[in-house]
Amino acid sequence: MTIFQAEGLVIDWTQMPTYNTIMSLMAGAGLLTLVWLGRDLQGGRIARLEPWSLALAVPGFILTTTGLHMTVTWPLAKYFPFDNIIFGETSLGFGVLLLAGAFYLWKRGERLLQEPDPAAELASAARPFGLIVAGLGLSLIAIMFAGLIFQLFAAPPEEPISGAFAEYPWVEATFMSGLFGLVGIGAVLFPFSLKGFSSTEKPSAMQRLVGVVWGLAGAVFLLFGALNFFTHIGLIVNTMG
Repeated sequence: MTIFQAEGLVIDWTQMPTYNTIMSLMAGAGLLTLVWLGRDLQGGRIARLEPWSLALAVPGFILTTTGLHMTVTWPLAKYFPFDNIIFGETSLGFGVLLLAGAFYLWKRGERLLQEPDPAAELASAARPFGLIVAGLGLSLIAIMFAGLIFQLFAAPPEEPISGAFAEYPWVEATFMSGLFGLVGIGAVLFPFSLKGFSSTEKPSAMQRLVGVVWGLAGAVFLLFGALNFFTHIGLIVNTMG
């Protein structure tokens, strides 16, 4: 159980398994890899697609396995059951999409690069996934509003660095909600960005916008996830009782 004593917050960590650290890191890596892949395809700078398949498969596998466990074990975190929805379900959806992309590139990568316009061929293959990606995007935007309205994501004062803002819960709520919102906006626009995606044409304004929001959010998720390996360990040490 979670209790307040004279020495501060004490948490029973056997009742609160979470994977936010590795999930954030891999979600950021997955987003950045997608942006990198798209830019190199449009620029004609890719000689082999199999390595890109592996680069998508690694975060895809980690997000799928942790997200699936977090989704079907309800609630995984006794004190914060909404984490199952916010982190578990979104990681599961993104992870499976990354695995699907990895499988396609592994099986069709060599043939894809033999096409006159590999980027356009890949966009054609990705088009049927547009509804799924856009739906996940709308879910992320809903999470953004939930985070803002219900003041989620605030760290307790016992957590290093993030805990410095414990008296101002709106700071981390705005920060994390904004990240989810950025990814969501990119996902909603993703189906539209596929139009005109080509190795022979310059990126459109829509494609650049998706690249910017996913690239920015991906970099922050990756760095924030890496930071959380310190802050979350510090929180556990400070609240073991």
